[in-house]
Amino acid sequence: MATFEFFCAPRIIFGCGQFVRIGELAGELGPRVLAVLSRSATAGGKRLAELRDRLGAAGVRVVETYQRGEPTVASVDAMVELGRREKCGGVIGLGGGSAIDAAKAVAGLLTHPGGALDYLEIVGKGQRMTRPAAPWVAVPTTAGTGAEVTRNSVVTGPRFKASIRSEHILPRVALVDPQLTVDNSPAVTAASGMDALCQLIESYTAKGANPMTDALAMEGIRLAAGCLRRAYRDGGDLEAREGMALAALLSGLTLGSAGLGAVHAIAPAVGANFPISHGVACAALLAPVMAANVAALRAESAGHPALKRYAMIGRELLGQPDLPDTQAIDEGIAFIRRLVSELDIPHLGTLGLAAGDVPAMVALAAKANSMKANPVGLDEPALAAVLAEAM
Repeated sequence: MATFEFFCAPRIIFGCGQFVRIGELAGELGPRVLAVLSRSATAGGKRLAELRDRLGAAGVRVVETYQRGEPTVASVDAMVELGRREKCGGVIGLGGGSAIDAAKAVAGLLTHPGGALDYLEIVGKGQRMTRPAAPWVAVPTTAGTGAEVTRNSVVTGPRFKASIRSEHILPRVALVDPQLTVDNSPAVTAASGMDALCQLIESYTAKGANPMTDALAMEGIRLAAGCLRRAYRDGGDLEAREGMALAALLSGLTLGSAGLGAVHAIAPAVGANFPISHGVACAALLAPVMAANVAALRAESAGHPALKRYAMIGRELLGQPDLPDTQAIDEGIAFIRRLVSELDIPHLGTLGLAAGDVPAMVALAAKANSMKANPVGLDEPALAAVLAEAM
């Protein structure tokens, strides 16, 4: 059996209604905490009022800050400065993946000197975090990124997306309450849900896949295949919301140890240069990348073990365990194409990506870390064809 490592938050609390425990959990972080919030997560004020009330009842003073859009070097550094000035001993991240990523970076930087650029990979100094982050609690309000259990924080800047990566920035507790996703719009449900499904498929086929991630990814794929359409069509379908919240959580657990693939090499390049959300980019790219990978694998060897994995994915997506490999693979890719259409995911060309931008996006994707985990090598013409189809 291959050697592998598995990273995970030390404590995960999952279930409808579990947000009521935020006061007791925050009480373990110290008398003053920095709450990194997304505007969408606190829209209408009800959830924010509950957060304030429960922390107040626990004797915790909350210092609030908001993450608007994806975290940037500037926004993260400003939050860190606020946390230091207010002497916050812990952090709460409440919101979508961007708020969770911002909270993660802030928690790490509160116990380390310097700012975000000192620890960012590739574009920054890439310094390692050597001590535990400030204790923090992750509370996702979307079902997509699985950021509540990953050991990297994605931070953006002018024309880049890069990560601060360390096992030290995992949260003390991931509190996943599916009820917090009920108010997500259909568009957010679709984009975030496709991000989760993409992460599950890519981690199952990644070069770093292992027995633990395989089991979790396959369960997540099963859940997403059965629940994403339902959650999109009826946001109040709590069973579907539960399934997608668990699928997203499982996707975070699998990607952190198995790696991802070409979709997650291309999507950050697109998102850093165009106003295209990460989930939409992943959704538009998933079927073209699957098809490109399968074609390259078949050209390499008809018996390539990664083809067996794509066949397993197809059977799980379709709920047909007896399909022959070739049929399962091809119909699995067709399933993804139909799903993207049914979820009204736009083509990337309608969002600003043009044919003239493809060479630059391909060059960025070819250098991305996620390409190293892709199950087969894709040359630049293959990557360009993927982007052309996604447009």
